[in-house]
Amino acid sequence: MSRVMPQWLHPAPDSLLACAVRRGRPAWTEWVHLGWTVWVFIVPAFTPQGYDLQWLVLTAVSWPVFVALYAMAILCPPRQVAWAAAGMCLLSLCLLPWYPSGMSYFVFGCVFFGVLRWRRALHYILLLMALCLFYIVLGRMFGYPWSALAWVLATVLVISPVMLVQRTNERMDAALRLSHDEVRRLAATGERERIGRDLHDLLGHTLSLVALKADLAGRLVGNDPQAAQREIAELGQVARDALAQVRHAVTGIRAASLAAEAATARLLLETDGVSMELDMDDAGVPPPHLETVLALCLREAVTNIHRHARANRVHLRLQRDARHWQLHVEDDGRGGVIRAGNGLDGMGERLRALGGSLRVEPAPRRGTLLVAELPCWDAGAHAPQPVARDASTRPV
Repeated sequence: MSRVMPQWLHPAPDSLLACAVRRGRPAWTEWVHLGWTVWVFIVPAFTPQGYDLQWLVLTAVSWPVFVALYAMAILCPPRQVAWAAAGMCLLSLCLLPWYPSGMSYFVFGCVFFGVLRWRRALHYILLLMALCLFYIVLGRMFGYPWSALAWVLATVLVISPVMLVQRTNERMDAALRLSHDEVRRLAATGERERIGRDLHDLLGHTLSLVALKADLAGRLVGNDPQAAQREIAELGQVARDALAQVRHAVTGIRAASLAAEAATARLLLETDGVSMELDMDDAGVPPPHLETVLALCLREAVTNIHRHARANRVHLRLQRDARHWQLHVEDDGRGGVIRAGNGLDGMGERLRALGGSLRVEPAPRRGTLLVAELPCWDAGAHAPQPVARDASTRPV
C-alpha cells in the first residue's frame, strides 16, 4: 500500500501526524478535524442565495484546495505549516466577496498558525487579533452582517488558544518522555559498566592463576606426575571457588528492591498520565529472596498495565498476615478477558517455586486485580528449592 501512495502523502518525521503516531494516537485523530468543514455545506442554509450554482462551483473548486492545504499542514515539517495556514487564510479572503462558506477556511488557517513554535504566546494572540481585525473590516466592506463576523471572531479567539495550549503540552510531554528515556539509558549504561568492572575484578586474577597452573601442570606431567596432579587438583579448586564467586555476584545483580521497583513504576505510569497510590509502609520489608520475587512480579504487572490496560489509576498495596506476604496491584483499566502470556507464566512459576501463588481476576469495580502471594518463612526455616522443569515444559 505504501508503494501505491504518492510521496506527498507520507508524513515527515517531525510532522503533526508522525508525532501523534509516536505518542500512540491513531493516525485518523489528525484527519478527523476535517469534519468541521461540514460548516462549508451548512452556511448556505442561512444565506439568501442558498445552494445556488455559484456556491456549487466555488465549493467544487475551493474545498479540494483546502483539503490539500490541510494535508500539507499535518504531513509536512513544522516550518512549512505556516505556508499552509497562510494559504487557508488567503483562500478565504479571495472567496469572501462571493462565498460566505469560506469563513471556515479562515478559522482553520488561524488555528494552524498555533502549531508554529512561538517564543511568547502573546505574539500568537496579537497575530490572531490582527488577522481577525483585517477580516472583519474586509467583511463589512462586502456587506457581511456583524453577527456572522462576530461568530468568526469568537470561534478563532476560543479555539486557537486552546489548540496552542494543547500543542505546547504535547511538546512538553514529548521532552519529558525523552528525558526519562535518557535517564533510563544512562542508568542501564552505568549498571553495565559496574557489572563489567566487578566481573573483571572478580575473574581477572582468578583466570590468570588458572592459566598459570594449567601451564605448570602441562610442564610437570612428564617429569613429576605427582606434582602435576597437585597442580591440577588446585586448579579444580580455584575454578570451583571462582564459580561460587560468580554465582554470588549474579545473585546480587538479579536481586531487586520493592522500593526501587515502586519508584520506577510511579515514574513510568505518571509519564503516561496514570496516577499511582502506594500502600506498603506498615507491612515492613520481606526477606531478600521473597522481596526479589515480589519486585519482579510488580515490574511485570506495571509493564502490562502500561502496555494494555489504558488505566487512569493504579493502586499498589503490600500486606502481611501471620502466614503470607501479599502484593496487590489493581488498576481501573479496560479489563476484559485475561490471557496468560510469557510474562504472567514466568511470574507464576517464580511464585510457585517458593510455595506461593498468583491470581489475576477482574477488579471489584473496574479493571484488573493481580495478587501475588508468598508464604512467610521463619528466620531459621529454608524456602523450598525451585522445582526443575522437564523437557516438555514450555520455556519462559
